[in-house]
This record gives sequence, structure tokens and C-alpha cells, in this order.
Amino acid sequence: MFKKYNIIVVGGGHAGCEAAAAAANLGSSVLLITMNMATIAQMSCNPAMGGVAKGQIVREIDAMGGYSGIIADKTTIQFRMLNRSKGPAMWSPRSQNDRMRFAEEWRLQLESLPNIDIWQDTVKEIIVKNGRANGVVTSLGLTIESDAVVLTNGTFLNGTIHIGEKRFGGGRTGEKAATGLTEQLVSLGFQSGRMKTGTPPRVDGRSLDYSKMEEQWGDEERGRFSFTNVELPTEQRCCWITYTNEAVHETLKEGFEKSPMFTGRIKGLGPRYCPSIEDKINRFAERDRHQIFVEPEGWKTVEIYVNGFSTSLPEDIQLKALRLIPGFENARMFRPGYAIEYDYFPPMQLDLTLETQQIKHLFFAGQINGTTGYEEAASQGFIAGINAHQRINDLHELILKRSESYIGVLIDDLVTKGTEEPYRMFTSRAEHRLLLRQDNADARLTPIAHQLGLVSDERLEQVKQKVASADRIVEYLRTHSVDTDAINPILQELHTSPLTQKTRLFHILTRPQVSIGDISRTDSGLATLLSNFDKAIIEQAEIKVKYDSYFEKEIEIVNKMRRMEDQEINPEFDYTSLVSLSKEAREKLIKVKPRTLGQASRISGVSPSDISVLMVHMS
Repeated sequence: MFKKYNIIVVGGGHAGCEAAAAAANLGSSVLLITMNMATIAQMSCNPAMGGVAKGQIVREIDAMGGYSGIIADKTTIQFRMLNRSKGPAMWSPRSQNDRMRFAEEWRLQLESLPNIDIWQDTVKEIIVKNGRANGVVTSLGLTIESDAVVLTNGTFLNGTIHIGEKRFGGGRTGEKAATGLTEQLVSLGFQSGRMKTGTPPRVDGRSLDYSKMEEQWGDEERGRFSFTNVELPTEQRCCWITYTNEAVHETLKEGFEKSPMFTGRIKGLGPRYCPSIEDKINRFAERDRHQIFVEPEGWKTVEIYVNGFSTSLPEDIQLKALRLIPGFENARMFRPGYAIEYDYFPPMQLDLTLETQQIKHLFFAGQINGTTGYEEAASQGFIAGINAHQRINDLHELILKRSESYIGVLIDDLVTKGTEEPYRMFTSRAEHRLLLRQDNADARLTPIAHQLGLVSDERLEQVKQKVASADRIVEYLRTHSVDTDAINPILQELHTSPLTQKTRLFHILTRPQVSIGDISRTDSGLATLLSNFDKAIIEQAEIKVKYDSYFEKEIEIVNKMRRMEDQEINPEFDYTSLVSLSKEAREKLIKVKPRTLGQASRISGVSPSDISVLMVHMS
């Protein structure tokens, strides 16, 4: 019935979609197997993309030819650039999206790619021959052969849903769990664990009183995720903010004795940075209120996502507590919140390519690796899809460094350090975050994607022109000066000290109070030059000037580290032969099999003295 495919992708979530698209765009024949074609790229939790550090990931996927940014832009109902009051390393794009249209656009995108076939079914088994993945067996009893398999099972592996004392199998509400795969993988030598996540109730927006809430509008001058010129919606929708109170908390506490979190029925660890409302009340007992974001799920639907009220308490307690929140007095629920437990596989069992160490040509991506979030999943799927294609064609693998992308930080953290709780990306996890900004993702990564064949010559040329244009502005600022008579009145307006002599424009712009727009008021040549470029190019030039000295220091640090990152270690290296290594270091190094000396230095339990031993031996 089926031909043999180059790559089979199991799971139609965010990781699976990016994996299938990336492999197909590189030329592989791909079969995407999903349990339900109606829920491809479903936003199972919050109908939003991006946020702190996550927005940077979406821009990086887009810069390399992925589709998450494009789909997000097409379906945005509100866009905000978070952390504008902080430095540019912290600026993070975030969009509220139309849930139904997001899934529709992803499906249409996949259907437009000629190398992708889609099959609705459940995978029960991986075909393994001679230590290599060679296809799958489905619940319909079909055997489908392939050269590689990418697993992106999300929360479906032995998924169990909890609502109060009720417990039933499911990958998410209304959909069945996937069984059999975990058991097979464990029999093949993999270690598995359990994790937990949750979601809030959804309510009927017609039953809410928005006059009792604070309005939250998107940016007036709206941004975008994609570096392409995808057409954006012309309007935005309002979101709202309200707060819980002591009465809400006391009502929720009535259900604690039936909470699966507190009674021990849930064994898996949940996301530390996205706790349930009952967990917030328990952990932060001193707080008398918590913020609730009231977010529309689309342009036309009345369904509302109650962000900040994730819970697995009994449904009657959920509704009773909701109705004590200002604006929710007459709230009607569409469906209750719930918690879900699922199997994952500790990611230290993977290589940096996301290929498993136990079985060749088998790749894991997304929540199966212990991560949380659409963005983290999509980026892993994207890299896994690329590397599956590269592997079966004996091409060079793609491993992004920590110094060149958030995606590189994410995968290196997972593979090198592992995780015992759902991993979420933050800007603080990236030691070189000043170099890994959302505005320069294309300059960093599009050339790499072009070498792979994922982006066109035309798109690469556009990136080169953008970089050259920003450099042209910076060069003008370096080579032109301004008289004190012209600039001092403006400096006085900006409450910064006046100049005593003619000064280069570059040095004036390094002052935090001064913008490039302020300077252009004193220099007609600069004003004319800026009129030729769009806001993104001007903004990038200004960032280059203001943080010039910091960039130099960061690049110097990266270059020092590069010696270790470039020092490769043979995967078959015999660490037992080095008696000078500590016992713990030997155990960890044998388990992780680091690719480079730099990766080895980040393994927990491997000390600087252990690294010195390795350096001496390798030299």
C-alpha cells in the first residue's frame, strides 16, 4: 500500500510539522503520521507564540527557512514586543493567535509541499534492524518502511488526564493516548520518565464583564516574527487583565483534598515556571492575589483562554472559584482545566543532532525530550528533520553552537545536562544573549540555512543587504561630527550633559538618553541616509553603536571558548583508560559521549581538573 519513504515523522504537533517540512524542503520523501488530521499543529494550551526567549527561537526558525514565524504572523490577533524597557538582548516578540486558523494554515502549508504525504493513524512500534530504525508499524497493522524515523509524540505517550479525582487516558482532552511505543523503547534499552503539564479552563467570552478588567492592547506599531514579507492582519484584538483574590484562594483550597497534585496521584514533575493556580496558592501563601490574563482564542470565536488559572481541581470547584474573580461573576465554562501526565525520554540519551545513541536513524524531538512550549518543540523538530535528511544522505550534520543561537543553547542543555522537569527556555540560559538577539537572527543563521539549501539565493542576498545597510549607517556615524552649537540644545532637552568640543556622532549616540532620531535632527546628511532604510535596519544600526564595546567583549569571550568548542572528541573515546579522571567524570562522560571539549566542560560532575586531564591527553 505504501512506498518506502526516506523519513517518517510520527506526530503532527509543532515539532512534527517543522520536522516534516524541513526534511521535505531538503528533498526527502516524508510521511507525516498523525492521530487526527483535524488537529495538526493544534495549540493545545495557550493560543500564543513567542514570549521571553521563545520569541527569539521563533525568529531563528524563520531565519533558517522554517514556517512557525510565518504561520504565527498570518494568524496573529495581537502582537507585542516584550521587555522594551530593558536592553535589546531581552526584547522578545510575542503574538496572540487565532487557534483555529493557526492549525488550518499549518495544514495548508504542509499540503502545499509536494514531498510530504500525510496518514491518519497511530504508530505502535518502530521497526529496528541491525540497530537502525527502518520504519514503523501502525495500529491498523500497516508496516511502512523508511530510512529514518523522527518521533514527536508530545504528551500522548501513555498520557493520563486528571480532573479532581477523575482520571482517564488521553493525549489531550478529547483525544486518546498512544500506547506501546514507550514499552518497546524501554525494551530496546532506553530510559523513560514521567512529566506533567496542565491547562486552564476555557470560558464563554459572552458571559464576562470586561468593564471590571484592565484593557491590554498590542503594540501600536506592530512587529512580526518572519523576516519575509508575509501579509499581516490589519487589525488587532484587545486582551484583558484581572486578578484573583483571597475569596478565590479560599474556594480553591476547598478542593485541595481532591487535587491530584496534593494527593500524590500525579507522580510526574510539572513546569517550574508555569505552575497551576493551586500550586501558586500553596507556594506563595503570602500573596493575596495573582494576575489573570484574559485572552481571546480567535477573531470570531467567543472562547476565552484564562491564562494564569491552570488547574486540575474538580470542575465544580474551578467554576465556583472563577466566578469570584472580578469580571467572571457570571462566567460559563466551555471545558474545565486539567493536568496531564505523560512519558518522556531523558535527553542525555541523544546526540547533539537529536539522533538517539541506542538506535541509529531514530530521532526524538519536542516534549518527548522533556521540554515544554510550542517554540522549544518546533525548533527541535526543525533540527531533527534536517539531521534525519543529512544522516540518510551521508551529508554533514547540523549542530548549532551555543554562541550562535538559542536553539543551540536549548539542544546543548538538553543533551549535556538533561532535565528532570519540563525544560523552558529563558534569556538567562544563554550566556551570549547579547549576541543572540531577535533582531539579528537572520544575520546569524540565514547563511547557514542557505548552505544547507533551505533558503534561496535571493533571501540570502536580502540579508546581506540588510547587514550592509546597517553597517553603512554605523560608518556614517563614525566618520561625521557635529558642532556643539547644533547638538547642545538637543542634549539639554534630553537632560544629558552638553559637549565642549566638536564630537563624532558615533560617540554621542552611545549615550543612553540619545536616539539616532535625535541626532538626525542636527545632521541633514544622516537624515537623508536614514530615509532610505526601514525601521529594522535603523534599529539594528543603533544597537550596534550603543553596545559596541559590549559586543567586542562578548566576541572575545566566544573566541576564547571556541578553542574548546572546536576540539572534537571521538565518540568512541575510552574514558576508562584515563585513571586521572574522577570516577564521577568517567561515568558522566561515558553516558553523554560529548562531541567536543567545550560540551564536556558543561557536563554536571565534570570538574575543571577533569577537563585539564582531557586537554593534556588530547594534545
